[in-house]
Amino acid sequence: MNEAVTVALTSSSPTLTEPLNLLSAQLSLPVHKQGHDEADYYLLLETHPTPPGYRCLLQKTGSKAPGPVMVDFTAGQAAHRRQFGGGRKQTLARAVGIRSGFNPVILDVTGGLGKDAFVLASLGCTITILERKAVIYALLKNGIERAQYHDNTKAIANRLELIHTDAVEYLSRLQSDQQPDVIYLDPMYPSRDKSALVKKEMQYFHDIAGRDDDAGELLLQALSSGVRRVVVKRPAKAKTLTDKIPDTVVSSKNTRYDIYLNH
Repeated sequence: MNEAVTVALTSSSPTLTEPLNLLSAQLSLPVHKQGHDEADYYLLLETHPTPPGYRCLLQKTGSKAPGPVMVDFTAGQAAHRRQFGGGRKQTLARAVGIRSGFNPVILDVTGGLGKDAFVLASLGCTITILERKAVIYALLKNGIERAQYHDNTKAIANRLELIHTDAVEYLSRLQSDQQPDVIYLDPMYPSRDKSALVKKEMQYFHDIAGRDDDAGELLLQALSSGVRRVVVKRPAKAKTLTDKIPDTVVSSKNTRYDIYLNH
């Protein structure tokens, strides 16, 4: 996490004391009373009818701060994309190599809020997600857990495995018999989407996680792992992550997928 940014835990209900203290121990974050703006950000737990009984929200403090960010695969943008995103014909699906009779096993090494991972899981892929930032990991874990108890998303969420780890270190230990079909990278980059939600998410992520300055190193580590296909998501007009030229490219209006193949 960006060392200049402080994060604390809080909750909206005394009934959440146990999960609050558990998260505090897991994430090494202090617990504050709600309403005391003593940190730059709060990871807020509020009661929710779906197991585990609460949802996590990341809230910036201050009177002019925008609203919270959370992971919710059951409604909103995620639900709309699941239903109307183009299915197996969309560029993301083609980039990772989904085809008739083949749903690749994918290692997503830049988890974030898990949006692309959830789309790929909805198309039948099995995804392992790596996320190194503890606060973001907690948001994503809570979103996956709640999706596992929702009728429309439980089968999809059950195809997602989330691991809290550094991706470069994880790839350096990857054994040949553990290799996925695809390694997927989506390094943090200013989005062309000008919506208030996306701008807010980018602001929060830059504050909490900093910038993905080691994205080039991560790509090189992915390529050296021996995995047959490495896919890097980029803005359409952005430079490649390294000097290495992709073997092929799949593009849409605003997004480009650089594809590297190990033959």
